[in-house]
Parts: sequence; C-alpha cells; structure tokens
Amino acid sequence: MNDNSRIYMGTAFIAGALLTLGVKDLLYPELEQRLREYRARRHGESTEDLQNLFDDVVAARSGPPMIVDGIEGCIGNTPLLRIKSLSEATGCEILGKAEFLNGAGQSSKDRVALSMIELAEERDILSPHSGDTIYEGTSGSTGISLATLARAKGYLAHICMPSDQAIEKSNQLLKLGAIVDRVPPAPIVEKENFVNRARALAQAHTATSTTNPNPETSIPDMQELPGPKPGRGFFADQFENEANWRAHYNGSGPEIYAQCNGSLDAFVAGAGTGGTISGVALFLKPRIPNLKVVLADPQGSGLYNRIRYGVMFDLKEKEGTRRRRQVDTIVEGIGINRVTANFEVGKELVDDAIRVTDAQALAMARWLVEKDGIFLGSSSAVNCFAAVKTAMKLGPGHRIVTVLSDSGSRHLSRFWAKAGDVGGAVDTKLEDVLNAKDDQ
Repeated sequence: MNDNSRIYMGTAFIAGALLTLGVKDLLYPELEQRLREYRARRHGESTEDLQNLFDDVVAARSGPPMIVDGIEGCIGNTPLLRIKSLSEATGCEILGKAEFLNGAGQSSKDRVALSMIELAEERDILSPHSGDTIYEGTSGSTGISLATLARAKGYLAHICMPSDQAIEKSNQLLKLGAIVDRVPPAPIVEKENFVNRARALAQAHTATSTTNPNPETSIPDMQELPGPKPGRGFFADQFENEANWRAHYNGSGPEIYAQCNGSLDAFVAGAGTGGTISGVALFLKPRIPNLKVVLADPQGSGLYNRIRYGVMFDLKEKEGTRRRRQVDTIVEGIGINRVTANFEVGKELVDDAIRVTDAQALAMARWLVEKDGIFLGSSSAVNCFAAVKTAMKLGPGHRIVTVLSDSGSRHLSRFWAKAGDVGGAVDTKLEDVLNAKDDQ
C-alpha cells in the first residue's frame, strides 16, 4: 500500500467517524472533496454521483471564520439563534435566522443581490468597470445590498423607492454612491410605480448607451456625464428574477437544514418578492415532508387571502380594484397585492398564512428588545409574531424557524418612531403582545 492510499483511507475513516458521531459541521470543504475523490477511485463511481451523499450534511464550519475575498464573501452562513423569551413562553424552540448579520447590506437581501448580479455577469448582461448601471425598484433593503455590491464589483446603482419608506434607507443609499429616486407610492399597474420607473430607466439607459470615451474615467465621474450614458442599464427585477428564490434555495435553505440537523417542524416567513419563502420551502419540503410552511403577512397585503382562500384581495379593497395604494401598513419589505414569479414558484408548498396587524408587529418588536435585547426591523417583528402563533397552534415541543431579516436601525424614522422607546423596568406579558390593538 503506497502513501497516497494510506492518506485517502485515513481521510475516509476520519470522515466516516465524524459522520457517525453526528458532528457533520466539522467537515471542511477540502476534506469532503478528498473523500469524494477517494470513493470515486475505490468504487468506480463519479464524483457527481457521490454529491448526494453530502448535500444534506454540509453545515457551517466551526471555529473562527475563514479569510474571504471581498465584502461578497461575508454573505450567507448566518447564525440560527434561539429566541429565548419566545421559546420559554411557548414551550417550543423558536429559532431566528440572523440575516441582519450578512456582511454587505446587513439584510437577507444580500443573498438576492449577489445572486442577481452573478447571474447577470454569467449571461454577459453586466461587465465590471464598464459603466454598466444596476437599476432596481425596492422598498430599501434590496437597494442597499445592490448599491453595496455594485461598489464592490465595479458598477453604478440607480435605486427607485416609494417616498413613504424610512428616510434612513435613502440616506444610506446616497452615502453608498447610488442615485436615488423617491417616488410617490403607486400601484404596479401604473407607470409611476417605483418598479416600473426603474425598468423604464434601465431600458432608456441601454437604448442611449455609448462606449466610454475615456477608459480611465472612474465610476463616480461617469455618473455626472451629460447626454448618452456609458455602459448598459440592467434592471435587476427582484420580484420576477429567478435568481431571487434560487439564492435561498442554494443558501438559506441548506443552511437551515444543516443547522437543525434536518429536524424542524415549521418554517415561517413573510413575502414581498416571495423569494425567501419559496426558495427555502423548495429546498426543505422534499427533505422534511411533514414540515409546515407558514406565510407571515402584514395588514393590507393580499397574500394571506391568496393562501387561505385562493383569491387575491384584502378586506379593504374589492377584487380588481388595484388603483389604490398597494399596502396599508407601516411594515416595510413584505406585503403585496399581486403574486410575483418568485412567490408563484413555491406557492403550492405554503400550508398556511397568519395575518399580523401593525399593532401586533409593534408590540412584538418592543418585546424582543425588552426580553432578549434583539433590535429588529418591521418585517422581522411580523415573522416573530407569526412564529409564536404557529408554535401555539402546533403545541409545545416543536421547533419553528423564522427569518430575522434586518436590524431596526434602518426603521427608526417610521416603524420604530411609532413603536417608541422601550423604557426601563417593564414587564410585558406575551398575551399583551398577542392581543395588541391599534390606538384608534
């Protein structure tokens, strides 16, 4: 037996022992690859055939993080934290995927933004340092992630967002060098809608593009050039772009599965574009057939009724009358009155929906600060409220995973202005949160 054989056999033995002991998170990518190659040589099987042996066991590596290449290397592999107060109050284990710890735009939209950019680069729709500009219509978080990654990868960003979103979002976008259009809220059927405006601007940019006359010109300088623009305009289209749900199918879903060792009873998430709930459900459901996928929907959104009753409408509007404001809620980032391509792809896997009022979301956000020191944004509060309701429906002893999308720091001027200061010695009861009512 030669030295190489001994090495490969030793590697296989160690890897097998680790798997047997259930410490799969200690498997490093290098070890996995060597084991695949060894088994392929030993048994005549291809590396591709053996991939399935590892698909469901690869988890976050333990110990200090590895050195990564650029800010995009800080995206994904986020912690799954036990929300102690909610777990103790319900008798279930309620876990939050800490997406606010993504390292680019500090939200779950980092995954989506990177996925959309990389897919566009693969298809030669975007080329770094060419003057290409990324256009997007967003309530804020996707825009922040895109603007951050645009700077990191050599693009400009032009973001269109509703004018009623928290001002700190557009302020941050400006600091990141993005062009920002705050436009009056309008339904998707109108051309003034923020998504439609971003699409039209991207098309106009591409139609009038010209080769940059000075290749040495920096990206910030090109932003000020009059007349025809250098580079192309790319409309990211987060609502319909398949790169959205695939980012969660390839990232969030496998991470949750590995972090839970394949043992969870429910996944709860809101939907704006629908990419998170669809992508995670598409990954988890085939592996955990009894898993309950639950939509957390804010007031004013039609998705609750779509899941519960098969009809897209909200109590405040009749079917077909979409020429009003899209969603009447202070919650930002989730809630919509249409079915997007990203939501559609996973819609049949959603088992139930829970409606969360503004008052309930505000009360939950305050509770999480008071009890756990967790400071979250509005959509995360909706998710956590729906997770509690799901836990109460399932009964004690179950495990529920939800998404902590972003920090409360980008919701100060709107959602948290309404929530107010938590104060010092307070002792809120969970029933107070569950029974929260509007002030009116």
